[in-house]
Amino acid sequence: MICYFLGITAVKPEKGNLLFERFISKERKEPPDIDVDFEHERREEVIQYIYEKYGHERAAITAVVISYRLRSALRDVGKALGVAPALVDAFAKDHHWFDEGAAEDRLQGLALDVGVCISAHAAHWWLKLTRELYKFPRHLSQHVGGFVLTQDKLTRLVPIEPASMEKRSIIQWDKDDLDAMNLLKVDVLALGMLTALRRCVDMRNTLREEPWTLLSEIPTEDPATYEMICAADTVGTFQIESRAQMSMLPRLQPREFYDLVVEVAIVRPGPIQGGMVHPYLIARERKRNGGELQLEKPELRPALERTLGIPIFQEQVMQIAMAAAGFTAAEADALRRSMAAWKRTGGVHHFKDRVIEGMVNNDYRREFAEQIFQQMLGFGEYGFPESHAYSFALLAYASAWFKRHEPACFLAALLNSQPMGFYTPSQLVQDARRHGVRVLPVDVTASDWLSTLEAPLAPIRDIEQPQPAVRLGLNFVAHLEGTAAQRLLAARAQAPFESTQDLALRAQLDRHDLQALAAADAMTSLSGHRRQQMWDAAAQWRAPPLLRETPTHEHRLELPEAKEGEAILFDYAATGLTVVRSHPLSLLRSKLDRWKIRTAAQLLDIPDGRRMRAAGIVTVRQRPGTAKGTMFVSLEDETGTVNVVVWPSILEKWREPLLRSRLLAVEGTWQRSQPNKSAPQHATCHLIAERVIDLTQLLGRLGPVLNGSRDFH
Repeated sequence: MICYFLGITAVKPEKGNLLFERFISKERKEPPDIDVDFEHERREEVIQYIYEKYGHERAAITAVVISYRLRSALRDVGKALGVAPALVDAFAKDHHWFDEGAAEDRLQGLALDVGVCISAHAAHWWLKLTRELYKFPRHLSQHVGGFVLTQDKLTRLVPIEPASMEKRSIIQWDKDDLDAMNLLKVDVLALGMLTALRRCVDMRNTLREEPWTLLSEIPTEDPATYEMICAADTVGTFQIESRAQMSMLPRLQPREFYDLVVEVAIVRPGPIQGGMVHPYLIARERKRNGGELQLEKPELRPALERTLGIPIFQEQVMQIAMAAAGFTAAEADALRRSMAAWKRTGGVHHFKDRVIEGMVNNDYRREFAEQIFQQMLGFGEYGFPESHAYSFALLAYASAWFKRHEPACFLAALLNSQPMGFYTPSQLVQDARRHGVRVLPVDVTASDWLSTLEAPLAPIRDIEQPQPAVRLGLNFVAHLEGTAAQRLLAARAQAPFESTQDLALRAQLDRHDLQALAAADAMTSLSGHRRQQMWDAAAQWRAPPLLRETPTHEHRLELPEAKEGEAILFDYAATGLTVVRSHPLSLLRSKLDRWKIRTAAQLLDIPDGRRMRAAGIVTVRQRPGTAKGTMFVSLEDETGTVNVVVWPSILEKWREPLLRSRLLAVEGTWQRSQPNKSAPQHATCHLIAERVIDLTQLLGRLGPVLNGSRDFH
């Protein structure tokens, strides 16, 4: 309530179902947990404000212990044992984010590939010591934002040292040690989406001349926004953009705000491991069909009614423990703490007898009590608090509303707030273009440093108001210094550029700056096509002061324009994306057609169960711990994205192409399901991989310059 009235949160107290004991109680005898998310671009302002207000002697950032991962252990042990650097590098890179153990069977083969010999004795000790070092503490690092604040000098309690970052200091203790001492810790965290949404509001205010100041002014419960969400058209949005969330959205069918709160929380290790997902979906279907809420006992209604009888949030576990097992508020909070310690082993199982016997003594069936405790164990693998889910759902809805109703503002804001989110700028641009947004390339005569909106406004299908184009900013130009861009903008503000030479003279750009702009095709309006730009750039140099304003007069040499493939190659090399040219796969489509490889758009019309082939640039690889070894791969072609499911046996068989290829072809069974009968238009589609082929060689020189895939747990 205090945070709401101070404007820190937009969560209205009367709308939420927050449990007071979750935050503060007299039994805890300790400061409350305080987490605040700020715009990621402005968090440093907040950090320095805290230092200025409380002083470096009373405020410091907590440390966090960084442990050895498999790759770092292999590298450090290999280096210490004197293993050839080429083999150390190759063997470390052969292990990926999900590998738990060193691949002994592949070591000798890799040694032969890199032309290095390693004895069985050296290999044995390398692998043995790596296993011992794995997950062992390696070094202390800064916590992402945990601030410790004290009334007296911190140095009387804990050791402090200067941080590597300027004007920062850190405590030489891990955050868990500080919790044990009951020191007040405020988490000053950062969210890229907050930055993006602030930019969205600012851009829309300028565009529509409607001054919004808060996200709460966004129209609520908009049917069009929920329809887009239910269709899993959520690329770029907050929290509901991942593969797992996109798969859940057509099944859960969020049609009101609290559905989004549940959606944010249910696709988490806790509810998945605890077996809450399918029972909740069944309960939703029962409610749609007019069925009644099913509860073990009426006294559970306050805790479980809002989630249809299935515990989804940490607070509900506390409520069940108090209502059904006779826990006090302090005991329930201790249970919550054991669930919050999800990265540390142990915790929840200590409450097993207390929970089960307490429920049995209160006349609950033992079977039901054991089921509830199994769900609590799931929360030990990370369950979401309702308070967080509610706040995150607000941002998820706001981002979805902008994507649906102001897609140009949404794209520009996302591009200007990078790095953030699940998708690269190239993927965001491709998605926006498929939705009708006009994206214009970098241009020295029109681009600002950041991406901007540009007239004229034009209609887009299914969008109420006409939309501007998005002009990419100069910040997309690789190797262009910010100071050079600022000189360019200052000179252009005085008068438009008449030629490349005029640009070079008035903006004081050297050959390096001009060649960076030419490589990005940013001087088309001054010099023509890219080859001509490169020639003109090569002819320029920064003149001495006496001749700096003096133009030269030479005959222009006309060069032939590059072919489409070369132009696309330079687009990706210089800006990381292409906007005025074809998608790379469109150049290969005739060959792919001969191999009976379908596009993403063509697959949408294929019935369930057909054997199909697809190919695309690998954009995402994800292997969550809750998927039991299954990997999810996203392939992008010129028409959209194909979602591929790779079972563990297939991953083991086709490991190299699945983990290393930039362009991947997949053959398997097309799976098309309509998980929700109330919305048959919202189908979930996957290609179940059975065979894969690495087609990266077809990309030629484009392969190395493409953005690598984003790989996640």
